[in-house]
Amino acid sequence: MKNLIHSKKFVVFIFLLPASFFCIIYLVAPIPLSAYYSFLEWDGMGKGFFIGWQNWTKLIHDEIFWISVANNFKLVFLSLIVQIPMAILLALFLSSKLRGTKIFKTIFFVPMLLSSVAVAFLWRYMYDPNFGLINNFLNLIGFNKWALSWLGNPDIAFYSVVAPVSWRFIPLYMIIFMAAISGIPEQLYEAAKIDGANSLQVFWRITLPLLRPTIISAAVLIIVGSLKYFAMIFALTGGGPNHASELMATYMYTKAFTELRMGYGSTISLALFIIAFVVSIVFLYITNLRKGIND
Repeated sequence: MKNLIHSKKFVVFIFLLPASFFCIIYLVAPIPLSAYYSFLEWDGMGKGFFIGWQNWTKLIHDEIFWISVANNFKLVFLSLIVQIPMAILLALFLSSKLRGTKIFKTIFFVPMLLSSVAVAFLWRYMYDPNFGLINNFLNLIGFNKWALSWLGNPDIAFYSVVAPVSWRFIPLYMIIFMAAISGIPEQLYEAAKIDGANSLQVFWRITLPLLRPTIISAAVLIIVGSLKYFAMIFALTGGGPNHASELMATYMYTKAFTELRMGYGSTISLALFIIAFVVSIVFLYITNLRKGIND
């Protein structure tokens, strides 16, 4: 019996080995490597030379970096207040027994099937100030003053890129919340109806409290994802105009791969990792602390 258990563990280990290897190579190893490169002046080719804490000193006094940090936290905040409520509402609608919800499940999930770059180019054409769908529609209904340069105006560029980001990721959290709602016992809803509770009371007293663990998990995913987000914003604006939509990841890419300052880019990437890690830990600690107080 013991030999059988050991053999099963060995088989599991063998199957996990390739995934573990690539996980270490691409996810774990870059962290200490970035820490090492952050102390070098290196262009990515040849040999770098040790410069100590100079990159970190530059980072602390780099105004654009702090603008990117502020933008990342704005993205976190806007993603939380937009994506989670919208995902919950859509999940409630699609979990209902209304006719046609199966079709809407497919329609609402389409954005998640598209790549970030494809979504970025789709919205870029929609935002086009001359031929874009949004400005043409506004002109058509008489709101000419609202037809703006959505990606070219520093005052609104950041908020313009938040819209497609939310549009793409809401379906992901919608599916997560649908799975959580399906796990709520039907007897609770039946008991609430017997007691005379209306739909709103059922939502606030039963559905929402039981969704709390899922909401926390979704919030952690949004926080970490928003702090390290790159693809769609880089494809839409490249961090511009005038760094209005700059994020830590886009700034890191510019420094490392455009300006070939790999040492400084590694410093930014490690700072990004530290900020995302600390914020996630603090958020989980606060939510667990509140859970303990409520319990």
